[in-house]
Amino acid sequence: MGYKRKELGSEQLEKLVGTSGKKFVSLEEGAALFSLGKNSFREIAKDAKAIYHIKRRVLINVDRINEFMEYFADED
Repeated sequence: MGYKRKELGSEQLEKLVGTSGKKFVSLEEGAALFSLGKNSFREIAKDAKAIYHIKRRVLINVDRINEFMEYFADED
């Protein structure tokens, strides 16, 4: 039996994207923030060395993800 994906509401995404947004997000929050699937976001976070393990919690540094993504930007 499959599991239904948790959807983040517009208020929660606004909180993440806003000027006072979080520096660290969970896997689910980051996937929703970057409009990616969880596995794709996990791979990008791993490549960007943005994953932090704190006890049983996994947090991802959004600043490192943004820097990593800028490296692949197309310059016309």
